[in-house]
Amino acid sequence: MAQSPVLLLGGAASTLLQNRGALQAIDQMSLLRPLCKFCASVKRVRDIMPTLRAAMAAAQSGTPGPVFVELPIDVLYPYFMVQKQIVSTTQPKNIMGQIVFWYLDNHLANLFAGAWEPQCEGPLPLDIPQASPQQVQRCVEILSRAKRPLLVLGSQALLPPTPADKLRAAVETLGVPCFLAGMARGLLGRRHPLHIRQERSAALKKADVVLLAGIVCDFRLSYGRVLSRSSKIIIVNRNRKEMLINSDMFWKPQEAVQGDVGSFMVKLKEGLQGQTWASDWAEELRQADQKKEQSFWEKAVMPVAQHLNPVRVLQLVEETLPDNSILVMDGGDFVGTAAYLLRPRGPLCWLDPGAFGTLGVGAGFALGAKLCRPDAEVWCLFGDGAFGYSLIEFDTFVRHKIPVMALIGNDAGWTQISREQVPSLGSNVACGLAYTDYHKAAMGLGAQGLLLSRENEDQVVKVLRDAQQQCRDGHPVVVNILIGRTDFRDGSIAM
Repeated sequence: MAQSPVLLLGGAASTLLQNRGALQAIDQMSLLRPLCKFCASVKRVRDIMPTLRAAMAAAQSGTPGPVFVELPIDVLYPYFMVQKQIVSTTQPKNIMGQIVFWYLDNHLANLFAGAWEPQCEGPLPLDIPQASPQQVQRCVEILSRAKRPLLVLGSQALLPPTPADKLRAAVETLGVPCFLAGMARGLLGRRHPLHIRQERSAALKKADVVLLAGIVCDFRLSYGRVLSRSSKIIIVNRNRKEMLINSDMFWKPQEAVQGDVGSFMVKLKEGLQGQTWASDWAEELRQADQKKEQSFWEKAVMPVAQHLNPVRVLQLVEETLPDNSILVMDGGDFVGTAAYLLRPRGPLCWLDPGAFGTLGVGAGFALGAKLCRPDAEVWCLFGDGAFGYSLIEFDTFVRHKIPVMALIGNDAGWTQISREQVPSLGSNVACGLAYTDYHKAAMGLGAQGLLLSRENEDQVVKVLRDAQQQCRDGHPVVVNILIGRTDFRDGSIAM
């Protein structure tokens, strides 16, 4: 669902013992075929590199996705080890033994035949769909007549081959007010006059032309119901099936373009060179955005029954974030609130669980982000429920000297679920947690631990600064933030 090009490597019993009851041997291929774009099991050593190349090309072509390559143990081990396990050192005397010896010897020869011959190492042959010139021209004509155009950019817009800075330049040149979603968050920096953050549904209803670039009409766009029947909709996506989802019910595209989103945006910019739109439309959207942002301040000063107001805490986090920060999100209610309040400082600086909501990705994302960009400050925001999946990874951070900072919004519960469950069903069963001392647990793993609660609520910024300094000194840090509950996200569950 995240359309991430991931290469999965799996071990397996030796080729001789396939389907013979070997230890931990299962039919992995049948399990993974429905989930992966490409699945293959390597049978000979010389096939390892071609199979991996084919898998990696498939992962990045078309709509990106996971691929799986199974590597039986005997194609991974050195020749002399496999020979020792397979072929007897003494020639058998009886006919049956000689037949078995001959079979195994031939199997070994075939397994390693051509293993040391040179292999292709050139660029991978990728198949990336592109919009046709005719499709681009039709979209240019539709947009050129728009009075209230609106752009919604999703994660697909950030896929290669178009660099983020080139995509940003195209969006700025177009001059169309835009909303950014998923991995596109942060594309225009912290504050940009074209970037509208709040009241997306209302804006979509008012727009006369909507360009959905790399985003689809799933639950995040209310299955297309937020789009006006009178609007002209252009949708661009690498995946035609997903692109047209729910178009038979709630919306209809004027133009559906199957192609790479970033490349399309660059071509669209070139076709609309010199085109301008009336400033009053963008100003109307900015005023609605500012009004909504002001309402957050009202939520921030509301008292909570215990501990800290999460809205106010996140506002202070936003004020503290440095320009080189990368935000990793892993949680439900706390992270959902953060999505409204925190502004990524640049492109590719926001990582979250995606449409599937796979809690537990936080520590892994933080690990990858810090290793990929060691000069960045990695801020990982966890809900207390989600943090249960990542706590032990602070042992990994400590052992490998990887300084990342975790902020836990600890409200002692699975609040995103209980927020709807309790009013609807009258029970908090399976949703209750405790105000656990996660900071002490992290200290037990060798990390630094800090606590924020009502007792030191006037020290929020200071504690965050202390955590930053400890990270700069090379220590992973956990800030356990005890928070109360607000009505900020009431009604947030999508059905």
